[in-house]
Amino acid sequence: MLGRGNGGAVPASYPPMEHSKIIDRFVGSLDRLEVAWTRVSENDGAAALEEIVEGPAVGAPLPVFETGALAALGVTVDPTPRQIAAARTGVTAASLGIADYGSVVVEGGPDATEAASLFPERHVAVLRTADVVPDMTAALGRLGPLLREEATTAIIATGPSATADMGALVKGAHGPKAVHVLLVDPD
Repeated sequence: MLGRGNGGAVPASYPPMEHSKIIDRFVGSLDRLEVAWTRVSENDGAAALEEIVEGPAVGAPLPVFETGALAALGVTVDPTPRQIAAARTGVTAASLGIADYGSVVVEGGPDATEAASLFPERHVAVLRTADVVPDMTAALGRLGPLLREEATTAIIATGPSATADMGALVKGAHGPKAVHVLLVDPD
């Protein structure tokens, strides 16, 4: 395990010094949002998930880990609406992290990714460090072609759900009460 806190990288084309600054900015944004985070190598990812995930849990396949890794942890993949409603934790891949805001991008799809990120009280977003970009401009530069060419959807989530519509701040009114980002470095 490389780090843990309340981290992200950039595409390989950024110089190494810039890379570490963007990681620091992402971690700082997560901390300000009170989003927990853990940074691990790919080999340690499943063990870290085992510590983070609280059952019952639902999720969508994670491109970072072997097929079946979530099921081995007791996470129901391809859940029914009833399983989603009963889940305490939702585990999804995040296709991008946005350092300036501490946001994660969760792409929609037929595999219940959006529902697993929105309905359980806790969302665990699994994010490759190489998929963290510095700002919204860079994020939209990567998302734009995907959204246009593949006609898919995406959620940009920034921290736990919160609203003050009725006065005092309430967390979890329109989404998860807690978020944990699992940052995964290549081995």
